[in-house]
Amino acid sequence: MGLWLPAIFLAGLLFSFLLAFHNPTPHHIEVAVAAPPATTAQLQSQLDTAVPGGFTLQPVDTAAEARSAVLNHDAVAAFVPAPHHPQLYGAKADGAAMESIIREVFTSAAQKPGATLAFHELVSTRPGDSLGISPLYLLMACTLPAYFLVVAMQRAVGFSRRAHVATMVGGGAVAALACYLTGAYGMDAIPQHPLALLYLFLLTQAVSLTSYGFVPFLGPFFPGAAVTLFVLLGVPSSGGTVPIDLLNGFFRFLHPVLPMGNAADALRLVDYFDGRQLGRPTAVLCAWIATGAALIVLGYLKQLRQLVREAQAGMTGYVPAPPPEDPTVELPEPVALPPHRHHFGEQLPILTGRVSGLAGEPLSATITVTDPHGRQLVRTHTDQNGEYAATGFHDGFAIVVAGAPGRQPAASRLLLSPATPVNQDFILTPAQQAVPGYTSSHRATMISHDRGAAGRTL
Repeated sequence: MGLWLPAIFLAGLLFSFLLAFHNPTPHHIEVAVAAPPATTAQLQSQLDTAVPGGFTLQPVDTAAEARSAVLNHDAVAAFVPAPHHPQLYGAKADGAAMESIIREVFTSAAQKPGATLAFHELVSTRPGDSLGISPLYLLMACTLPAYFLVVAMQRAVGFSRRAHVATMVGGGAVAALACYLTGAYGMDAIPQHPLALLYLFLLTQAVSLTSYGFVPFLGPFFPGAAVTLFVLLGVPSSGGTVPIDLLNGFFRFLHPVLPMGNAADALRLVDYFDGRQLGRPTAVLCAWIATGAALIVLGYLKQLRQLVREAQAGMTGYVPAPPPEDPTVELPEPVALPPHRHHFGEQLPILTGRVSGLAGEPLSATITVTDPHGRQLVRTHTDQNGEYAATGFHDGFAIVVAGAPGRQPAASRLLLSPATPVNQDFILTPAQQAVPGYTSSHRATMISHDRGAAGRTL
């Protein structure tokens, strides 16, 4: 079972990264051409012969319009043919590899004999990002912590769902701010613009909220879905390493859909093109965040309906869902805790209580917690004060049994939840003693002191 995630990484690296990057080829790169229609058509034919389907020419009236198309991000390059001094205009900000290929193709295919092609850089990259790929690493620095924070939240057994979400929002803000300050002020790799910080933050929330929303529906398989979407497919299709117009059709299709590609586009547009055409990246990132929020709500409703059904059905048919698995993080299991020694950073108890006799004296008792089918989850003993504590339980019903030598055992069926600790006290009567006012059905006396609506004796 634990080998499926390494298998996903192996397949992803072979058939995603390697497939995307091994042979970059131009695909319909838009180039503005300031030439008559006949000249443009002839040039299109020459380019189709050299690189079939590699370039799409956009005819414009003047050289100024051709340059404006590049500056406005309406075209990747511009070409102004002339008998002796043809002019080629590029934007390294669209990708150094892209510019290199355009210069090579136009030099060999569009330059006439005896003419010298002059190249002009219109939109250069930042001094701290000469190759134009630094933003990719900042985007990965936002994406991976956002995912691992979701995995860590599966261990935060004392947190409610609301606290989980608040932690992911706060953690995303910290990660985005750290990436922004490092990239903008430390390395001059991204613009010192508040919109850059905003889009880094939106990326963290798109990844973390959607990944967290997967958990109730995919269970132990949510890491595979999240890693595949946001890393194995997100990185190659982002255009951060190889410009998107040099990738094959599958990754070009994914680019405007996945969060990382849209965040990369947003940073590029803010930095080099005065924030033009930000509508699509903004809408897509917000759509991913809305999808994650909707999945979280639906997961809560799904869990609530399941618990209500099980409460109505008694003890039959309920098996707690297995925790999500991730090979990088050890997820919680039910364990006993000292009743009072809880240090900062340690797991907080979910189940606590005290075992005493009729006179209130503490008893040395054994506490056994099982699931509704009798599978033992944890077994512990009370301390000198008759108290016990345990944690690591997932949402669901459990049977808590207290037993002591010479005493009638007591049992209670509880709804345990990491979000709401439950206190369950037991009073154990002597094994052969009848208690006035008690019938045989009251031999096990339970006193439940719930600390929230989620914990109750049924």
